[in-house]
Amino acid sequence: MLKNYFKTALRNLLRNKVYSFINIAGLSLGLTCAMLIVLYVKDEVSYDRFHKNVNQIYRIGFQEVTKDGVKGRKDAITGYFQGPRFTQNIPDIEAFVRVQGGNRDIKSKGEIYSQELSYVDSNFFSMFSFPLLSGDPNTALVHPQTVVLSETEAIKQFGTTDAVGKAILFEENKKFVPYTVTAVAKKCPQNSSLKFDVLLPMIVSKEDEQNSENWFNFFLNTFIVLKPTANAQAVERKMKMVYEKDAASEIKAQFDKYGVTQKWEYLLQPYANMHLSTEMPAQNGLVGGSNPMFSYILSGIAIFILLIACINFINLTVARSVKRAKEIGIRKVVGGGRMQLIMQFMGESFILCFIAFVLALGVVQLILPVFNDLSNKALSFSYLIDAKLVSGYVLLFLITGLLAGFYPALVLSKYNPTQTLYGRFMLAGKNYLQKLLVVTQFALASFLIIATLTIFSQFNYLTNAKLGYDDANLIGVQKWDLSREQALVFKNELKKSPDILEVAPKNGGFWGTMAKVNGEKQMQFAYETVDETYLPLLKVPVIQGRNFSQDYPSDSSHSVIVNEAFVKEAGWKEPLNQVVDFWYHNTKYNVIGVVKDYHFEGLGRKIGPQLFTMKKDNGYGIVFIKIKPRTETASLEYIEKVFKKLFPINPYVYKFKHIENLENYQSEAKWKTILLFGAVLTIFISAIGLFGLSVLSAEKRTKEIGIRKVLGASVGGVVALLSKDFLKLIIVAFLISMPIAWWVTNKWLENYPYRINVSWGIFTATGVLVILIALLTVSYQAVRVAMANPVKSLRTE
Repeated sequence: MLKNYFKTALRNLLRNKVYSFINIAGLSLGLTCAMLIVLYVKDEVSYDRFHKNVNQIYRIGFQEVTKDGVKGRKDAITGYFQGPRFTQNIPDIEAFVRVQGGNRDIKSKGEIYSQELSYVDSNFFSMFSFPLLSGDPNTALVHPQTVVLSETEAIKQFGTTDAVGKAILFEENKKFVPYTVTAVAKKCPQNSSLKFDVLLPMIVSKEDEQNSENWFNFFLNTFIVLKPTANAQAVERKMKMVYEKDAASEIKAQFDKYGVTQKWEYLLQPYANMHLSTEMPAQNGLVGGSNPMFSYILSGIAIFILLIACINFINLTVARSVKRAKEIGIRKVVGGGRMQLIMQFMGESFILCFIAFVLALGVVQLILPVFNDLSNKALSFSYLIDAKLVSGYVLLFLITGLLAGFYPALVLSKYNPTQTLYGRFMLAGKNYLQKLLVVTQFALASFLIIATLTIFSQFNYLTNAKLGYDDANLIGVQKWDLSREQALVFKNELKKSPDILEVAPKNGGFWGTMAKVNGEKQMQFAYETVDETYLPLLKVPVIQGRNFSQDYPSDSSHSVIVNEAFVKEAGWKEPLNQVVDFWYHNTKYNVIGVVKDYHFEGLGRKIGPQLFTMKKDNGYGIVFIKIKPRTETASLEYIEKVFKKLFPINPYVYKFKHIENLENYQSEAKWKTILLFGAVLTIFISAIGLFGLSVLSAEKRTKEIGIRKVLGASVGGVVALLSKDFLKLIIVAFLISMPIAWWVTNKWLENYPYRINVSWGIFTATGVLVILIALLTVSYQAVRVAMANPVKSLRTE
């Protein structure tokens, strides 16, 4: 009997190739989405859980508290003191490990380059479960000038993992010093917030260990291990007491010197929660920090697509049931029971689902690299070979088969054999389920299209908006601790090339500080160290006063330039000659100019106060070089030649400024593509469902259409008759999705200080697109039925 069911199922699938293909394609797409998202979510929730005793590991964070008791921002950066001081004074803490990300220059095989690395305490491998291929985990990081490599880095440096005892040259005090490799670690797992290729021991000087100001220096991560019986909330209260007692004199000194009034309450963040935290994310030497909202959104899209694919299967199966009515009637007349028919149709469903499932596995393997690129993951097909995942996929297959086959089996197995054999069978009912599905499908499709168009528009705005300065043909060359004299020599050498138009140095990275204005008002601002060529090079206009000039020697000691945002926050009506008081350095500066606001931090942040100085004591960290258009290759070769000649022990690192600006919006670019894929898939599967309903409608109204044509109805009239009901459903779906999409997209845009307005053009384009897709889907079947010979449809009457 089972063999007969199998043969019948295969014959039916082969007889209806188009419908079988559509069913399999829809299901396989739904299953592909589900599998990819399961891989993504599994990776997200499993982050960092491979460490032994992970539930006892916490990261120390803090929350700012004002003098009025108002709690502010949270962060998880600490300094040298928090780990050792809390461990010494709180018995519930077993151990601490500090981790600080950084860069060091390495000389290898004649080349000098900058290497990312981490400084860690000597008990790093006791707290974290990173297995070693060679070396002693207890002593690998005890001594200075030792280094631990990952197996990847060991192969890169020495061509083998057998690297213990060998040396690597690190730059130290302007010369390269050998560091001995004491251990080689296995490659860090994909789902680890701590990833490293190079580890150096953290060496804290005696001066730093005794300097109480280090309670207020925040630049690294501190992890602690609590005893199994310890309570995290109780430890937080003890940390507060230790801090207030141990740092009491320094808290007062900070107030007296800088006027700092806020305090800190120290917190404990469970290590396993760190990856998906939005308040205290994995950063500052940690990697892979994520947002749980991504998992929710992707899971919602995948579940909905899979559900729609299953219900589309139901629609197409029921729609084709008229063609099998006589088969069912004959089976019942010759003694076939309803349960047998249910088994047969369920068997057909599972066969089709199995084919779709196997196809989905192949598609997952094929598109996994693209998915990894979009999701910033490094997932592999081997992740599917997991006991829990395999069980989940088997369950997914069974649920899909049941969902897709149970309802059609019940409907088809209850047909009356007398009606079906005499040709009097007709599908009845108002099909509320199918209509609800169409509305739901196209409401989601409309929502995703609106969201996609909004993200496209915002992304285009961010990447094409005027930044207030000229970033075209602008190269930034990194050189930390660049002195005034070195910058002048470098500039003069570079300008010997006819392809280089101008050169201007600036401090590296982002500097921020505070000062007093109007006597006592404290302001925080971006603090830029430049020379007189910087603003002209960027074409940032000075709208009041003047630029720095070599003609005024006092510019490097007593003058500053500010931007419009600085003037606005300071409340100045006449900014020129106003005083900016760096009281903690006993230095005052006069404002000699005001520049027009420009987006020095990109469009992702609101323009804040900015101050420019030529203070001699401040060093430079980057040199901006303006080159002639279409001279990139020659200019870069010349710049590299000059750099290596003047700074032979420093790595040559450069970046085009316009490319760096585009990289600020990588997240938007990836979500733009992900939502586009989601919208396309949803539209495609929704169109399949609509096609199934159009078949069902045409089958139900075949004889009605025949009569209308005999009485003179035109093809256009018949097509309009069959299409108008679906068009009503599409319009209802669009009207439902429009206010929801408007609210959601506006909420999303609130994250950007500079953003587009959600225009009616986006909604109009979406409505036209959805209606066109629906009409094209329905019109195929409508035209085919409308052009059929009415004699054939009326022959049985």
